Amino acid sequence: MKVTIKHLEAFTAIAQTGSFAEACDLLNLSQPALSSSIKNLEGLVGGKLFLRTTRKVRLTPEGEAFSPIAKRLLADIETSVDDVKSLFSLQRGKLDIGVMPTFANSLLAKILVDFCSQSPKIKVTVHDVVAETVVDMVKGGSVELGISFSPDDGSGLNFTPLFEDKFVVVLPRQHKLAKKTKIHWQDLQGTNFICLQRPSSIRQLIDEKLLELSFPLSANFEAHQLTTIGKMVGEGLGVSIVPQISAKQMEDFGAVSRPLHAPVIARSVGILTKKDAVLSSAGIEMMATIKRRFK
Repeated sequence: MKVTIKHLEAFTAIAQTGSFAEACDLLNLSQPALSSSIKNLEGLVGGKLFLRTTRKVRLTPEGEAFSPIAKRLLADIETSVDDVKSLFSLQRGKLDIGVMPTFANSLLAKILVDFCSQSPKIKVTVHDVVAETVVDMVKGGSVELGISFSPDDGSGLNFTPLFEDKFVVVLPRQHKLAKKTKIHWQDLQGTNFICLQRPSSIRQLIDEKLLELSFPLSANFEAHQLTTIGKMVGEGLGVSIVPQISAKQMEDFGAVSRPLHAPVIARSVGILTKKDAVLSSAGIEMMATIKRRFK
């Protein structure tokens, strides 16, 4: 047998009231049940904790030494329970999420406003990293959930789709193709082409489509970040193909975007979670908040 909360409650109630009868009323216990609990506790600690007389119940020296310990243990248990309640009720806690930069720069802020209005005491850390790293962070458990493109089927992750992101062409404002309302792949022949470096999943999609079309389009410039590509396009160095979700950011750098046709490239954007993981209350609330934005 081990010391239980009931043992501690029985002991502190008697120590507080100096009476078995009053302790019974305080704990809503019968006299035999309270006596049995104290007997078991004394058996566990190895000696008497109370001196019983016809008039009064007093603590033994060992009982005096144990009293502050018992009170502290009960207080610690109560505090711990309150802490867990706070986590479930979203009154405290921390949440780490991984978000690809294109989403973080365009759509995330409004989601965080919604989330914080409902759960203002949750500390949220946003890891704005490239799409492939979001997948790795969710897999590794360093973030509870991520927002990225749909992963490979063998990723071991759950994917909740939010929307289809169609790729667009981004061009300098003064480029001759900027006059068109839509652009075909063939229109890009002869242009200075800027693209992401391999092994980017975006670059992989573009390369696969070019191979499918047997269409030669070699890169004049390569970069690791879409923000760098946006600045390069804005400065007139060439044109690029990027996810539509990043079009607003490209326009802020001085580029313009046009739909890409014949054929279209599209990729699903959604929420990533580990298949074997259980989300915290904060994680569940964040997922619900994100989904509400895309109903």
